[in-house]
Amino acid sequence: MSKNPKTKKTGTVQKIIKTHPQEPEKAEIEVNDAEELYREIRIENELEDEHGEKVKLKKGAHVDVIVEADKKDTTPKTD
Repeated sequence: MSKNPKTKKTGTVQKIIKTHPQEPEKAEIEVNDAEELYREIRIENELEDEHGEKVKLKKGAHVDVIVEADKKDTTPKTD
């Protein structure tokens, strides 16, 4: 069985953004080694632990950002 190509970058939660009561809370993550203009991403601040319980990220948390693609959606890198 082949694994999908992926890369992992580290990041830090810079802000917890509380929006309207009907909207989910967001976590702003600064991705290390990303281009300056594209360094921050925002995601819903809801994760699931090993027991299936809902948890949230804290400001300052160190996280891994993983990008994974189906093999059919990639091409060989040639430098």
